[in-house]
Amino acid sequence: MTHTVEIEINGLRMAIETGKVAKQADGAVVVRYGGSMVLATCVAAKGAKESQDFFPLTVEYRERAYAGGRIPGGYFKREGAPVKKETLTSRLIDRPIRPLFPDGFRNEVQVICLVISGDQENDPDMLAVNGASAALCLSGIPFDGPIGAVRVGLVDGKLVANPTTAQQKVSSLELVIAGTEDAVLMVEAGANEVPEEAMLEAIAFGHAECKRLARAQRDLAQRAAKPRWTFDASTGRDAELAARVKSLAAPKLAMALATHEKQARAETVHRVFEEVVQSLGVDETKKGAVREVFEAVEKAEVRRLIVERGIRVDGRKVNEIRPVSIDMAYLPRAHGSSIFTRGETQALVATTLGTKSDEQKIEALEGEHYRHFMLHYNFPSFSVGEVRRYGGPSRRDIGHGALAERAVEAVLPPKEEFPYTIRIVSDILESNGSSSMASVCGASLALMDAGVPLRAHVAGVAMGLVKEGDKVGILTDINGAEDHYGDMDFKVAGTEKGVTALQMDIKIAGVSIDIMRSALQQARDARLVVLAKMREAIEKPRPELSPYAPRFVTIKIRPEKIREIIGPGGKIIRGIQEQTGTKIDVEDDGRVTVFSPDNASVQKALGIIQDICREVELDRIYLGKVKKIVEFGAFVEVIPNTEGLLHISQIAESRIRTVQDVLTEGDEVLVKVIEIDGNGKMRLSRKMALRDQPALADKEKLKNPMAANPPRPDR
Repeated sequence: MTHTVEIEINGLRMAIETGKVAKQADGAVVVRYGGSMVLATCVAAKGAKESQDFFPLTVEYRERAYAGGRIPGGYFKREGAPVKKETLTSRLIDRPIRPLFPDGFRNEVQVICLVISGDQENDPDMLAVNGASAALCLSGIPFDGPIGAVRVGLVDGKLVANPTTAQQKVSSLELVIAGTEDAVLMVEAGANEVPEEAMLEAIAFGHAECKRLARAQRDLAQRAAKPRWTFDASTGRDAELAARVKSLAAPKLAMALATHEKQARAETVHRVFEEVVQSLGVDETKKGAVREVFEAVEKAEVRRLIVERGIRVDGRKVNEIRPVSIDMAYLPRAHGSSIFTRGETQALVATTLGTKSDEQKIEALEGEHYRHFMLHYNFPSFSVGEVRRYGGPSRRDIGHGALAERAVEAVLPPKEEFPYTIRIVSDILESNGSSSMASVCGASLALMDAGVPLRAHVAGVAMGLVKEGDKVGILTDINGAEDHYGDMDFKVAGTEKGVTALQMDIKIAGVSIDIMRSALQQARDARLVVLAKMREAIEKPRPELSPYAPRFVTIKIRPEKIREIIGPGGKIIRGIQEQTGTKIDVEDDGRVTVFSPDNASVQKALGIIQDICREVELDRIYLGKVKKIVEFGAFVEVIPNTEGLLHISQIAESRIRTVQDVLTEGDEVLVKVIEIDGNGKMRLSRKMALRDQPALADKEKLKNPMAANPPRPDR
């Protein structure tokens, strides 16, 4: 039997339907909004793997090419590995649903969301988040949902829920929010220096829409949900073991956690754990259970010290930033670079400037487009003193890079003013919390070191939260332990004027707007301190680019001339680039930009381009080149790629027997343009050119010795 609920958002109906397709999944819905459709499914294993000590949740979001009426590119012509948008949306779904599964639930759960129709106006990612929640609520799997999710834009000063693609292009804010009927669970935002109060207003507006969506899903679940699985989180727990571990570990952990340095603290805590295991006399089979209880005791102690005594594991006050140090121009050959170190977190960030040919081509449901700014984040295992497989970027790497990219993109110059392709790479060399925000700071510094004219510096800081009953501790610049054991990871990046990026993840049932207001204000205070440190290192962009970066000059030509510069199959433009050692970008509106580290090469290429684009003028004299001789005259190239006919009667004052008596292919001759017809064909005259400008005669370079004194005609 089919069941459907509907809700109106931004003038369109969102419908969530179940019971028609994918009926063998534990839960399945189809979400429709405009012409976009997403199939969201979930399946859970009926039992947990033995000795498994984590919750194996996987979320996959995929956009089918047929949804946008496209055939995938590449050799195989089928969808392959997830692209950046799919990876980020998978994370977007995972983050708000993960904390709503009960503690101790270890059954494997897989959520798959397939975009099966895309109307190019309504982004399907919000449909996928709502669909995943609805599918879980219908499945009977232990899940404390539902959640609603919307995108919020700020268009013409007005907040808009789920703005269309066209509205997003003119919006100064892109905020994604997910929450239950009671509290906010996740926020993700990019903004154009939006003030904190305006951001809070947008969050409150979005949460109101989330509540409506959650209520609609609850209504659907009441009509069509399967019986809820029985699950008791206390099953399998050894209360006696937990009590013994706590009594042995708690006193020693308080002392161990007073060690401020990360690695030393980890070693001290590990020794306490080994002492507890030895005291209990357990064998290897029970060591995992002891570790689980031990970590719970450690977590409780870290949180107790914060909320009761205001003590953090590294000795700071709750609103104190770790020491900041900055090294500029660290890499001699990079176009711009910096090392940003905050406490035990360190990012090496490099900027590279390229040309249009370096842009990234994106294939999306909406069609193809190109990105001229990229920020790539790498988190090698040595940064945390671990050994693990070294491979490509993880979902976390992609997500952190996207967050830092949004933060910095807001202050970049318009492409029309600075036509470079910009790539930033942040390599994390050391990590103890907030490496994505260190990447934001390092990126801003490296861009200024490269001479990129940023509007202002951008800095980022990660905030944390510990909430025990009515006691709340908001932490500035959290470290790894506080992130791991805390209730919130709230990253805020921006300038002095306002926020450019924001990401919040909640591990508890949610937080109130008042807590977020306090966290945002505390984050702003910290950001201003970091921005002051960054200005001490470099106050404004360097006036000159690196000597290794390409220079550019832009000129404007008539769009009709573009084909002449490109040439058949790109032959002409490739030849100019090879001849001059430059890179040349040509825009559809006639803007031509020439790049090269060598200014002389730029000027040489510009000269060739200007010659090609020169217009031939009637009655003007040119020094042309004989390209071809025929019986009735010669074809002379007046300007590059533009030829006219020099008739035999117009070669000399007196009559000549043959063209070869005067001219040879390759000769340079003075010619006057005497006619241009409606089709652009030209008639030329050498005798009129010499008659009008006899002083120019010595400029001719004629291979034929008779040319200067042609034979007299027969009488």
